[in-house]
Amino acid sequence: MSLKLEQLHHLVAVVEHGSLRAASRRLGVPQPALTRSIRALERQLGAELFTRASQGMTLTELGRRFHHRASAIVHEMRRAHDELAQGGGDEHGQVVVALSILPHLLMLPRALPVFRRRYPNVRLHLIEGLFPDVEERLRTGQVDFYLGAAPRRLPAPGLRVRPLFAHPRSVVCHPGHPLREARSLELLVEAAWATTAIDYDAERDLGEIFAQYGLRPPRVMLQARTATSLVAALTGDLLALVPMQWHQSPQFRGLLQAVPVSEPLPPVEIALLTRDGLPMTPAAEYLCDVLLRELPAPASPPQVSGLIA
Repeated sequence: MSLKLEQLHHLVAVVEHGSLRAASRRLGVPQPALTRSIRALERQLGAELFTRASQGMTLTELGRRFHHRASAIVHEMRRAHDELAQGGGDEHGQVVVALSILPHLLMLPRALPVFRRRYPNVRLHLIEGLFPDVEERLRTGQVDFYLGAAPRRLPAPGLRVRPLFAHPRSVVCHPGHPLREARSLELLVEAAWATTAIDYDAERDLGEIFAQYGLRPPRVMLQARTATSLVAALTGDLLALVPMQWHQSPQFRGLLQAVPVSEPLPPVEIALLTRDGLPMTPAAEYLCDVLLRELPAPASPPQVSGLIA
């Protein structure tokens, strides 16, 4: 069986762009040719990779497994091409990084101009997200590195975790919230909360913090996927636990107010996650380096994982 790299590229494009039509536009390949390529790949493998219905195409279980490996091959080839080109002085290519909101606020504003001066022709794709949102893409090479809230549990083998610093957190609400002057978590047990988790169970994570003080878990009424959606949710009567930088940042000024609870709150850990044993391209490595130059000083050693960062 002789598979063509082009076929793998077509498969990955269909999955990443959501449909044959979108992949066809992105690749500049006629849709009938793309369909034939996928069909030929399925015949060579002797397996159906997609289920086809009027609503569109979805991966079968075998297709999901094959896509995982095909994606790793395609993106590693892209990375190898960029690495050779950048090493030879051709400063083009692409860098894809995932950052949680705290590095966006603390580190990116000063690091980005430095990177753009060094690699003005490299296309930079920034993803706002937490580790669960990007783990699969990091493993398959779609994302070069993740910088953000560290997962509470160590990920499966294949990823390297480098702890960086711990950042204090605050309970926040909108400035007109009736509980904005609350001095204790006990007064917030009956409140509705919004959160997003660095692992996969936000309600449990928040409940553990309340349990430290003998309190029952609060109600998590909304799980947001991005900082923008979380801040939008807080215009209602929801509370959230976020890094202190959020309500101190000009971007959120007038939108968030810290609730002055007396209980110490565990900080959020920030970490760098990369694929183990595989080097980054020169451009990705340079961006990582200039971001790390902006680490808060002094960088306190991480102690306890948090919910949102």
